[in-house]
Amino acid sequence: MHFLQGLLMGLAYVAPIGVQNLYVINTALTQPRSRALLTALVVIFFDVTLALACFFGTGLLMRQHLWLQLGILFFGSLLVIAIGINLIRDGLHPQSLASSMPPTTAGVVTTACVVTWFNPQAIIDGSLMLGAFRASLAPQQASAFLLGVMAASCLWFSSLALLISCLRRRISITILGRINVLCGIVIILYGAKLFIDFARMARP
Repeated sequence: MHFLQGLLMGLAYVAPIGVQNLYVINTALTQPRSRALLTALVVIFFDVTLALACFFGTGLLMRQHLWLQLGILFFGSLLVIAIGINLIRDGLHPQSLASSMPPTTAGVVTTACVVTWFNPQAIIDGSLMLGAFRASLAPQQASAFLLGVMAASCLWFSSLALLISCLRRRISITILGRINVLCGIVIILYGAKLFIDFARMARP
């Protein structure tokens, strides 16, 4: 029962986190399936660690310390914008997508960390949705609930990577370029929103 509750809550938590999903989708569209699955696995790792942190109170810590929230907003917005710019640059030269070398494992880990741990939307949503359950669950119930949340992350991102990877061969390189540009624009707009939020919070 509590495992199923955690599974459903986990799916509701990961599905709306746009930057993570866009990163997995873009990788599955432009890289081999093995690289797409590796990316999904790394994203799952960071998503699970963030979910655990939110469940055990990191979100509360952020709300209590304004400087921590400001730091994540500032650096997260800049890093997200940089990711968007790179996507647009690649999308404007779609021929390079077909011959581009897969990113290094270190690059995958870094980007996955940024789109997860430097994403205030993920932290805030996780704190509200997952942190609220901690007080209402006994220790045994909490374990089953967390297993459900972790299973949801594994199921969502691996399925997303596999599905998009299967559709990849049906999409022309020109359309891939346009998708890259569109994803880049969306991510830049999201990064700009984060920076505006930072500016508003930092204003005395």
